[in-house]
Amino acid sequence: QVQLVESGGGLVQPGGSLRLSCAASGITFKFYAMGWYRQAPGKQRESVATITSGDSTNYAEAVKGQFTISRDNAKNTVYLEMNSLKPKETAVYYCNTNLMGRSFWGQGTKVTVSS
Repeated sequence: QVQLVESGGGLVQPGGSLRLSCAASGITFKFYAMGWYRQAPGKQRESVATITSGDSTNYAEAVKGQFTISRDNAKNTVYLEMNSLKPKETAVYYCNTNLMGRSFWGQGTKVTVSS
């Protein structure tokens, strides 16, 4: 069974940084692309960043140069380093992967950017 478990969220001041982690199990992690999404209150879930099995990355325009996605195949973990955070980036951040046409999600980790 595929399981994704996010961690690292919390309260951070504007301009601060956080690093999110997503630990995967039930898949041969190194073979799969992984993604981070976020859903702000009252808004639709949106893609933030993705990383392929070959370490190619893609970012939403809004976070280019601000967020960095990376992966550690030895730890079956994908990370999202977030810098210069803004209040509008307050959201629940989710980890995602797709396996045999099915999409899997973690439970999410809440990030609150506020002074």
